[in-house]
Amino acid sequence: MRNVLVIAYYWPPAGGPGVQRWLKFTKYLPDFGIQPIVYVPENPSYPLVDDKLVDEVPADIKILKQPIKEPYGWASLLSKKKTETISAGIIKEKNPSFMEKLLLWIRGNFFIPDARKLWVKPSISYLAKVIADEGIETIITTGPPHSLHLIGLGLKKKYNIQWIADFRDPWTSIGYHKKLRLTESSRLKHEALERSVLVKADKIVVTSNTTKSEFEAITPKPIKVITNGFDDELQPMELDTDFTVSHIGSLLTGRNPLGLWQALQELIAENESFKKSLKIQLAGVVGEEVLQSIEDFGLMDCVRQMGYLSHDKVLETQQKSQLLLLLEIDSEETRGIIPGKLFEYLNTKRPILAIGPKGWEAGNMVEEHQAGHMCLHQDVASLKRVVLEAFQKYEKGNLNCDSVGVEHYHRRALTESLAKFI
Repeated sequence: MRNVLVIAYYWPPAGGPGVQRWLKFTKYLPDFGIQPIVYVPENPSYPLVDDKLVDEVPADIKILKQPIKEPYGWASLLSKKKTETISAGIIKEKNPSFMEKLLLWIRGNFFIPDARKLWVKPSISYLAKVIADEGIETIITTGPPHSLHLIGLGLKKKYNIQWIADFRDPWTSIGYHKKLRLTESSRLKHEALERSVLVKADKIVVTSNTTKSEFEAITPKPIKVITNGFDDELQPMELDTDFTVSHIGSLLTGRNPLGLWQALQELIAENESFKKSLKIQLAGVVGEEVLQSIEDFGLMDCVRQMGYLSHDKVLETQQKSQLLLLLEIDSEETRGIIPGKLFEYLNTKRPILAIGPKGWEAGNMVEEHQAGHMCLHQDVASLKRVVLEAFQKYEKGNLNCDSVGVEHYHRRALTESLAKFI
């Protein structure tokens, strides 16, 4: 059994999709002769907490913790609510306040690459002894936050170790990067740090083919696509009696599906049975502008705001829903974003309606696996047709999904691929 050091920020009791990837990798890596040692912050500032995930941490892995200094606590002295929303990834696009502009400017230009940068130097110092004591030959950093890759960069400069950088999301090409109000010098610093990580790391792991292609233009180092996945053996459940259209996860302004809201508004006006049966379920953080759009389209009576759900409740909601929504920002930069929820959606065998940009990798996967349909944000006619067809099948009691070829997204199969790459 060889020891591998995994450096992560999101770890139970953190909630949300960011924690799932390495929680599951560490569960299965010992099956392939690799014993993970996990290094995480002692006092992190998690926007979402799911205490039940603590029970899923493997009992036989060593967890190392060191304190972290984060600026969100200081920023909350200016505006606690706005600091919390920004740290959760909610960036207001329409008419942001002066305080929101200021906090974004500080976040983008003073904390490069991100607000966890103050953990880098102390971690490099602390991990020196760990590498020696545990006989570590391989370290893995996972981001975002991408500052964790700078820990890997610092350790690589000091020690003869293999360093693998895992990118759950892109760095400078991700959609929200342009909203950080970066100065030109700050933008160049981000790009330089990204290039340093990609060039100095021995191997790189990404979650989409689009990101792989982007990185291949920067570095000759080996790049492996290992997507997110699912791990849960689901028990049969009764479907919702209402025509539930459910979205799981943060629904922020950029993902606001205006075309869908219009399609639903028209269907309600045209079909009394549809009006009585429709229930829009939103589980997770919902932006104020999204809620305003829903109200503007007269859909608020159909909406059920579920708030943040524990992972077990998420699985239950997904499995009981009639139709699952997968949404992405309509932009060139988001074509390679594959939300982690897609794989759990696939596991439920419930129909998926994917709405995103042209050429969206995740939307193409939905159709390739025969798990549902992909529509563009502005294509109201197609959205209306897909939803109406699903509703008609629901009325007949045969709204089903016969997806194919999803078995290789199981977390154990993905971990085997990772172990071979290591």
